[in-house]
Amino acid sequence: MSKKILMIAGDFAEDYETMVPFQTLLACGYTVHAVCPGKKAGQTIATAIHDFEGDQTYTEKRGHNFALNATFAEIKASDYDALVIPGGRAPEYLRLNAEVIAAVKHFFDANKPVAAVCHGAQVLAAARVLEGRTCSAYPACRPEVELAGGTYADIAIDAAVTDGNLVTAPAWPAHPAWLKQFMAVLSA
Repeated sequence: MSKKILMIAGDFAEDYETMVPFQTLLACGYTVHAVCPGKKAGQTIATAIHDFEGDQTYTEKRGHNFALNATFAEIKASDYDALVIPGGRAPEYLRLNAEVIAAVKHFFDANKPVAAVCHGAQVLAAARVLEGRTCSAYPACRPEVELAGGTYADIAIDAAVTDGNLVTAPAWPAHPAWLKQFMAVLSA
């Protein structure tokens, strides 16, 4: 039986951090349900492409429309084996949604695998699940990780870190690293 993975995204989730893991995990035989609060299966979210072009921070361009394949209001976190939280600007508002926070807490309370990339750490910080944990994120999220009681992993942009059931990475260039580590945690 295929493991079921829940991906919680939202408008202006980072394009690569949403599409690449979604497609990769499907290709590896996992069942992946992509959801967004307030949206139903078949609706789309707008994505954003963040690039590193030598400026002080990333640049942002409009990405693809990403089709959701499940309805947020109908999912139950307990039905899933793992959670993926892409970055981008979506975590800014996802962290304000009590149902998203409750779902995140479920995965930590049940010690299920969780992956967060880039600004996805903002959702983890808001859920107060980083106390005593090591977590990577986009460098601008370092204060949130530390204020939430976590240890910020200052690693290369193409690296990832695993702390128990939690796999995190700073941005999309780390896809090979975090997906490999996440699938190892899923198989454990």
